[in-house]
Amino acid sequence: MDPYSAFTLRPAQAADIPTVTALINSAYRGGSANGWTTEAHLLEGRRIDEPGLAKLMAEPDTIFLLCFEAATLIGSVQLQKVGDGVGYLGMFVIRPGLQGRGLGRWFMEQAEATARRLWGVTRMTMTVIGLRSELIAYYERCGYALTGERLPFPFDGLSTALVEGIDLAVMQKDFLTAPASAVEEATTIQ
Repeated sequence: MDPYSAFTLRPAQAADIPTVTALINSAYRGGSANGWTTEAHLLEGRRIDEPGLAKLMAEPDTIFLLCFEAATLIGSVQLQKVGDGVGYLGMFVIRPGLQGRGLGRWFMEQAEATARRLWGVTRMTMTVIGLRSELIAYYERCGYALTGERLPFPFDGLSTALVEGIDLAVMQKDFLTAPASAVEEATTIQ
């Protein structure tokens, strides 16, 4: 039996914005009890607000892929085509109480397959807070590699740094140039 058969995926819609915003903020800015992906020891405030999420969702070639268990939202990820053959994976979250069970890796694979199917991407990029060595190590185990490029952290008025030296490390993952059809068959987007 497929351990992930109880989960469904679909693109976010405007009506999802409040729930998705709450999930993203709980995973990124919740306390240490809220999962290992929290940034609360580095930044205070919100990761995103509802108007900001609506703006991101409206950008061209962008979707937020949602993961549900029954009717409960348990995961979200931003996917965007950023160039010819290049996609961006951002704001990747799994509900904190469900982290550490392999669900995140499965959801990431589904997100990557979705970007490959929608836009024909052969490379995915992402940015990770450079101080988050444990998160960088996780993404390396998922096939991403540091590029050596660093970007300034985009302080947008929603959050404040608690430590010095916050920047973003760019990571990327190259896919085989063959179509993702085998992976796509496992992806169900309603």
